[in-house]
Order: sequence, then C-alpha cells, then structure tokens
Amino acid sequence: PVQGSKWYEELYRNSVDMNGPDIKRLCEAARENRIQVVIGINERGDSFGEIYNTNLIIDSSGEIIGKHRKLVPTWAEKLTWTSGDGSSLKVYKTEVGPIGTLACGENTNTLARFTLLSQGELIHVANYISLPVAPPDYDMAEAIKIRAAAHSFEGKLFTIVSCSTISQEIKDRLRVDVPDVDTLLDRKNSAFSGFIGPNGAVMGTPLIDEEGIVYADIDLAKCIQPKQMHDILGHYNRFDIFDLRVNVAPVKRITFVNGDESFKI
Repeated sequence: PVQGSKWYEELYRNSVDMNGPDIKRLCEAARENRIQVVIGINERGDSFGEIYNTNLIIDSSGEIIGKHRKLVPTWAEKLTWTSGDGSSLKVYKTEVGPIGTLACGENTNTLARFTLLSQGELIHVANYISLPVAPPDYDMAEAIKIRAAAHSFEGKLFTIVSCSTISQEIKDRLRVDVPDVDTLLDRKNSAFSGFIGPNGAVMGTPLIDEEGIVYADIDLAKCIQPKQMHDILGHYNRFDIFDLRVNVAPVKRITFVNGDESFKI
C-alpha cells in the first residue's frame, strides 16, 4: 500500500469524469460508427479521490444506456476501488440483442450472473485484466475461458471477453519501483480475449497475451435449441424451492433528519 500510494493518485488524476470530454468522445465514436460499445473505465466518484471500476454501455446512437460498477474489488483491488451496488445489475435492450456485463473477477459470482440471466441476457460482455503475478499454478487465460464458457453453457448465450495486455510502457513505468518487472510481467497465458458460444465452445481464434481485435458472427437463434436440454430460467429449475433475492436499491451514504423530514444522499 505504501509503495503504491503515488500510483493511486496518478490513477485518480487519469480517471474519467462521466460529464467530461473523454466520455463525449466515446459516445461520438459509437454514434459515428453505429456500434454498441461496452468499455471499462476508472470512474471518478462523487467523493474527491474516489474511484469505481466501471463498465459503460453505449448504444449505436451514442447514448449511455447503462453503467455497471464492479460489486466487489478483487484481491489487491480493494486498496483502490470503491464497491458498487445492486442498482447496476441490469440487462440492456440493444439493436444486437439484450446485453449484460460484469467486470473481471465478479464473473465468478454465480448469483450476479444468474441475476443477469433472469433478465433475459443473451450477450454477456466480460472484461478482465491480464494477471501475470498470479500464483505459479494459476493459468489466467484458462481461468478466464472457464468462467466465460460456464456462463455461456449455463445460460445458453454468447459471451464476449475482452482482456487487457501488459505493454512495454507499463513495464517501463514500473521499473523504478519494481526492478524485476520483466520477470514478474512477462509470464505467458496471462490474458484471453475472444467469443464463447451457447455450447460453451470458443468461437474463431482468440487472442492470448496479444493486443488486437477478435471477430465473430453471432446468431441469437443458436440460443434456442440448447434450452431444450437445460433452461435454468424455465423448465430446468425449481423456483418453488430456490428463491434469489436481489437488492437493486442504490446505496444511500447518509440520512439527514430535521424534525419529521428526512432526506438521503
């Protein structure tokens, strides 16, 4: 924490203001190219110095239709990001189909994933960080693929995975504080980007540890037939036995009381 404190400040200074020019440029790009965009950002919170790990959903008209803040920061992330709340566990109707998204490690959270499935999700976007500093027996690329395949197979949907990579610029910036940065960050199989189909199989050629663009054609009709076998939102579940309750209310940080009146922020 002590060594990383200066990096926290720099991260905040480079984080994104939702009303700033960076977001405007993203929206303009989506509108000009008529594309749906799901992108991860470091979002500035209302409290000065506060950062959220956020996924934005922008439609093809350039409008922000959703914003998901990661529910629980993972591992060392707890020193950096503030937790989100259930208000952003939503699925968004778009021209290409119903889209939902989760950030990195929370794709391991079965309850969060089921919450999206229950809202009709057919396209799931999962973004990750490259993790070369994982334990020696941990294959990050495989771990990403396993989670994406599980969600696709269980929900009979398509998953799009986008993972960051480690650039030379990152290593050069860290070298002053971390002399053995090359040894730590050059590890193979630390990143996976690609498409997973409703059968849990990889579509096309994924990217492993590489920066680039992955292409695939998806047909939402392919989500229909597999549900004859397993439809965990329908005939293949027992909602008279299981009851998942999700609090979707935004977190209120404080309640001010003045006589019989009160208001929250």
